[in-house]
Amino acid sequence: MNDSLSADARRSSPVPVAIALHALTKRYVGGSTAVDSINLSIAVGSYCCLLGPSGCGKSTTLRMMAGHESVTSGTILLEGREITHLPAAARGTAMMFQSFALFPHLSALDNVAFSLKMKGVDKSERKTRAKDLLDRVAMGHLAERKPAELSGGQQQRVALARALITQPKVLLLDEPLSALDPFLRIQMRAELRRWQKELCLTFIHVTHSQEEAMALADTMVVMNHGIIEQVGSPNEVYNRPVNEFVAKFMGGHNVIDTASGKIAVRNDQMQIAPASDDTARSNSVNSLPATITDVEYQGTYVLLGLEAASKTAVSVMLPEAAFASRPYVTGESVKLWWTSAHTLQPTRIAA
Repeated sequence: MNDSLSADARRSSPVPVAIALHALTKRYVGGSTAVDSINLSIAVGSYCCLLGPSGCGKSTTLRMMAGHESVTSGTILLEGREITHLPAAARGTAMMFQSFALFPHLSALDNVAFSLKMKGVDKSERKTRAKDLLDRVAMGHLAERKPAELSGGQQQRVALARALITQPKVLLLDEPLSALDPFLRIQMRAELRRWQKELCLTFIHVTHSQEEAMALADTMVVMNHGIIEQVGSPNEVYNRPVNEFVAKFMGGHNVIDTASGKIAVRNDQMQIAPASDDTARSNSVNSLPATITDVEYQGTYVLLGLEAASKTAVSVMLPEAAFASRPYVTGESVKLWWTSAHTLQPTRIAA
């Protein structure tokens, strides 16, 4: 993929680049390639999510940016300054780890102040700066508590304050929400987004969750097998996936072989009717028979799993009211159809 910002960013006036990767590569002893010559530019003040399945190279890419993983070849520029081989502390980045990595024997305040202590900053100054940051993340009242006395969300706030105390130009977050329960995860992602906007910092966030990336990101970077498959806004990536992998990975899309080639149709834009329904579908451009294989109630909608020709797996998202008025059951034969307005062009969905 060419070195690029999202299409939305390209269409607007030029924006400064916070971090740029040029032909960045990571190969391990034995020949395995974790990251394969990727090019990427991330705008100053943006929230970027690196997204992909396990083993796709997203965390390795983040660790190379942070200086915690050596670079085999290629370059990393931070606001135009090459940092490829600089030690982590000299880069101008800070990293927030998945495990939070707080020192269990130190208070929240001392955890936050620790890096300043290592730099020889006066005790009074480092305590003041640490307290100010804890206040900013609503943790000032718990400054003397140790990590074991804090909840997961509270530990995350301390970890964030600790990362911010070095005043980084870019904050790197390695799956920071994965250790939290689902309710807290939703709450904390809203807080991350708010902090990013208030601080006017560039955040680069690794996640395997499509929902999390779409909720947080200005720019999504979808990776697979060490390469970048697509860069774009959440709307671009979800509604205009460039290939079969992105369409399937993002979810919500059915990838179907037709006489004219391979296409993708969102599962909430497919229509369904009993196989015996002969009602004319004048606006239909494609249709196919299928069999219901699974019915999942999801609250506001019902997700139907189906098997079409050649064992093609298809899903249809049916509003709860529509399902209530005409329920479907496993094993039932149905017909599916979709319109040209809801069909991604075959040339854009080629594998």
